[in-house]
Amino acid sequence: MGYDFDKITDRKGTKCLKYDFATARGKKEGLISMWVADMDFPTAPEILESLRGVVDHGIFGYTESDDAYYESVADWYRTHFEWEPRKEWLIKTPGVVFALSAAIRAFTKEGEAVLIQQPVYYPFSEVIVDNGRKPVDSPLVLKGDHYEIDFDDFERKVIEERVKLFILCSPHNPVGRVWKEWELRRIGEICVAHDVIVCSDEIHSDFVWEGNKHTVFASLDPAFAERSITCTAPSKTFNLAGLQASNIFVPNRRLRLALKKSIAATGYSQLNTMALFACEAAYTHGDKWLGELKEYLQGNIKYFNDFLERELPMLHLIKTEGTYLLWVDFRELGLTELELEDLIVNRAGLWLDSGAMFGKVGEGFERFNIACPRSVLAAALEQLKRAVLSLKAS
Repeated sequence: MGYDFDKITDRKGTKCLKYDFATARGKKEGLISMWVADMDFPTAPEILESLRGVVDHGIFGYTESDDAYYESVADWYRTHFEWEPRKEWLIKTPGVVFALSAAIRAFTKEGEAVLIQQPVYYPFSEVIVDNGRKPVDSPLVLKGDHYEIDFDDFERKVIEERVKLFILCSPHNPVGRVWKEWELRRIGEICVAHDVIVCSDEIHSDFVWEGNKHTVFASLDPAFAERSITCTAPSKTFNLAGLQASNIFVPNRRLRLALKKSIAATGYSQLNTMALFACEAAYTHGDKWLGELKEYLQGNIKYFNDFLERELPMLHLIKTEGTYLLWVDFRELGLTELELEDLIVNRAGLWLDSGAMFGKVGEGFERFNIACPRSVLAAALEQLKRAVLSLKAS
């Protein structure tokens, strides 16, 4: 490999949410941190070179994107996903959750229903409730080692709750599903039939593993595109979350203007200078780095899976089709939520995301972020092994 993903970078003391705020988040110091979805790898050197140029210039005034920015983003989606978003569709925001919040205000009224599929990224439900809307859950169904959509329940909830907006997580966080084309088409057919707008969060789309293919929801059918808000960002892919840059694509002019108006009401306008240059550099020069990163992450996933099968067969890794977030079933241990938290934090010395955060159907599960050097992953798994075995022995 040309890039060194085994190198450990000390992030402590950098105002890093993942490491510097354990006490503030109700945890104890010294835990191995595998929770929030950013990576413990420095971003691509090509991106750093671009950012150094901005710093050396020394002026950080108001900055706007130009044709080169759009072309870098469009070429990425053209090359990797066979989808070519038009320039006029593009709305830039400081984050996907920001865009979801603006969409909720633009396309629903207070008290109206917004559909989600739990277990799912917990800010979905938070942003619905915080905007005075009603979250409606059509839970995913665990079948063997993977999750499926209950389409009968999905459509029934849409009809009974008069759902106006559906937030799709594709690929799905935390269960790791990469939705097949037929599944996305069925979602689209239901939403077209019942006049539901689809906000498709596709932030993890670059992390799709062998045998799977990410399909942009809006690319499948013009009717789907006309009711879609496609949310993308370089942040997960290139570890740029702190720079806050997202690219939101809205083909329907009426929906686009409504979303722009909702965003304008917040007082937000341009991306920050560093975010703009980082995004353009990432999509222009980041392909080689990403290819090697994905190879390394697939090695981490295999290491994790092999370790559980060999050392901790009572824990079950849900099949991982995409993302660097692993969803693990601890229910065979028979622990309460408090007992499971004690096992993870106090016995194993780990900081994970409890499955309960993702909805009631997530109870008994834990989410692991394996985007770290393999030596860190190995140490975490050894600590987990000792904790589980000591639990069984006590």
